[in-house]
Amino acid sequence: MKKVRIGMVGAGFISRIHLEAYKRVYGLQASVEAVCARSDSTKDFAAAYGIPKVYSDYHDLMKDPDIDVVDICTPPQLHAVMIEEFLSAGKHVISEKPFTGYFGVPGDVQPVGKVCKRKMYDAVLEGMERTAEIVRKSGRLFCYAEDWVYAPAVAKASEILKKTGDKILFLKAEESHSGSHAWHAAEWAQTGGGSMIRQGCHPLSAVLHLKMTEAKARGEAFSVESVVCDTGVVTERLTKEERRFIAANPVDVEDWSMLSLTFGDGTKATIFSGDFVTGGVRNLIEFNTNTGTLVCNIAPNNAMMTYAADASVLKDVYLTEKVETTAGWQYVLLDEESARGYLQEAQDFMECVATGREPLSGLDLAYETIKITYAGYLSAETGARVRL
Repeated sequence: MKKVRIGMVGAGFISRIHLEAYKRVYGLQASVEAVCARSDSTKDFAAAYGIPKVYSDYHDLMKDPDIDVVDICTPPQLHAVMIEEFLSAGKHVISEKPFTGYFGVPGDVQPVGKVCKRKMYDAVLEGMERTAEIVRKSGRLFCYAEDWVYAPAVAKASEILKKTGDKILFLKAEESHSGSHAWHAAEWAQTGGGSMIRQGCHPLSAVLHLKMTEAKARGEAFSVESVVCDTGVVTERLTKEERRFIAANPVDVEDWSMLSLTFGDGTKATIFSGDFVTGGVRNLIEFNTNTGTLVCNIAPNNAMMTYAADASVLKDVYLTEKVETTAGWQYVLLDEESARGYLQEAQDFMECVATGREPLSGLDLAYETIKITYAGYLSAETGARVRL
C-alpha cells in the first residue's frame, strides 16, 4: 500500500481536525510522521496522536528527508513564507486558509487595520504573485485546504451543474457564528482582517468553485468583473453584559461584512459573514439557476435534532461547533468531519501526493479568494465598486 508521509506545522484546533481526517483516508496510508510547533504542549500533542518526531523550528522539518508533504496549520501571517520555503525545499504543501494577507510592514501606523486599503490591496497582489510563481515553478503540489469545496452538499451541487449545464443566475452564501475565542482573531496584524477573511473566505471560495464548475461545463470563460463591499463593527457599543454570549471582541477588524460579486457573465453573488451570530456555526449556500434552486445546508441541518429542557442534560455531549447552550432544540451535526468536507479533502490531497495529479482545491481558487477579499476591503473603505 502506498504510504504518504506527512509533516504538520501547528498543533492547534485545525491540526486536530486534519489529524482525525488523515486517520480515515482509504486506499493508501496517510502517516503523520512529524509535528512542528513552539508550544510547550507539543510533545503531549504528538504523544496523543502517536506522532514520532517533534520539532520546534520549521526549518528542521523542512530538512527531514522522510516527509513527502507538509500541512501548514499555523496562524495566517506565516502561511505565505512557509508555502514558499517548503516548496523550494522540495516538499508538497497543504495550506490552511488564507493563502496570504496583509499583516503590516515597517512604517505602518498602528493598528494595522487602519492602514490604507489600497496599499493593502496592491501589496497583497504583489506578494501573492510572487508566491504563486514559486508554486508554478516548484514542480510540487500546492493544495488549498478549503473544506467547503469538498462538503457533500457542495460536491452534489457541482455534480448537478456538470450534468445539467444549467446557468447560475444568483448565489447567496454565509458563514457566521458567535465569534472566535482565539485572541489573534481580534487583530489585523495576526489574521489579515476580520470576519470577511476568517469566515467569509469559505463561502466565497465555494461560490467561486461553483461558478468555475458551471463555466467549464458550459464551455464559457470564468471571471469576476467587480466587487462591492461594506464592513463594520456592529457590536462596538455593546456593554460587557450585553455581549456575554458573543466571543468576538474586535480590536481593529470587522465583525460584519457583506460582499457582492458581479461575474463576467453579468450574474451575481452575495457573501455574508458575521462574528456575533448565536446558535452555532451557519454554513449555507443557496443559488438559483435557469431551471430551479439549490440549497446547501452544510450547517445547521436537521439530520438529527435534540431537545433538552435543561442544559445539564447534554452538558458532556458534543452537538456542533460554537453552540452556546445544549438546552432547547438543537441541530446535531452528524459526522462533522465528513459533513464539512474535511474527510474528502484529506482523501483528495493524499491521492494527489501519491499520484501527482492536481487537487480539486488548489492555487487558482486560493488566489482568486484573496484577490476578491482584499478588493472587498478596498471597496468598503472607498464606498465604491472595485473593478478587477
